[in-house]
Amino acid sequence: MAVEFLLISVLLISIGIEYIDATLGMGYGTSLTPILLLMGFSPLQVVPAILLAQFIAGMIAAVLHHGAGNVSFDFKNDHEHEIVKRLGKLGYIPRSTDSKIALVLVICSIAGVIIAVLIALRLPVFYLELYIGLLVMSMGILVLIKHKTQVKFSWKRIIGIGALASFNKGISGGGYGPLIVSGQILSGVNSKSSIGITALAEGVTCLVGVLAYFYFAKQVDWILVPYLVIGSLVSVPLSVYTVKIMPAKKFTLMIGGVTTFLGMMILTKLIIY
Repeated sequence: MAVEFLLISVLLISIGIEYIDATLGMGYGTSLTPILLLMGFSPLQVVPAILLAQFIAGMIAAVLHHGAGNVSFDFKNDHEHEIVKRLGKLGYIPRSTDSKIALVLVICSIAGVIIAVLIALRLPVFYLELYIGLLVMSMGILVLIKHKTQVKFSWKRIIGIGALASFNKGISGGGYGPLIVSGQILSGVNSKSSIGITALAEGVTCLVGVLAYFYFAKQVDWILVPYLVIGSLVSVPLSVYTVKIMPAKKFTLMIGGVTTFLGMMILTKLIIY
């Protein structure tokens, strides 16, 4: 009975945290990982389950965000692009800018998350989590400072943020969304588009992480997966609608504030433990 109550609690907590995550593009792994650890679950129960739940929820959220007009995904090949013309049949560049950004983030993520999983299985993560907390908090503060500034779009920033955030995700189950969303805004991407792009990129990144755990980890307990997945899927449609109706400027400020708070939360967890 106690175990059933505990798992139902996990389901309810997942509903609330996924609503925040799908609305602001961040907070699921960063918030849920320490909560589940406090509830007595082990890291190898928590992190792989969070990755699998976020893969499923992220894919569905990306589709719904596109349908609601929060983001524009068009993955058909852009035959007019210079790279495609040069490479011919081997060339592929998606048509819409949002699709291009998502593709770049996914490519950057693959290597980062695999390396992170290998490290997570072998080394203590205290100093890595300390670095993640400081980095996430700093990004949030930057978004708050620059929210009125028109930032010029930068592919270099997108690539750097993608690689860094995927490493964070694989090593701790969190830290991806805050960096990807705030990093996109600081790279000149519209705040609402950044949410849909993050849902898609994070979903694929989580899939890579799950496959890496399947391959490299000898013992992983998937007991939390059904409860996390169901909780996540309940929240996604409401989150998409919230993003659609919220004014962009207030949305950017909220992202900056929540990112800063999550960074502080990671650091607080380290101090307590």
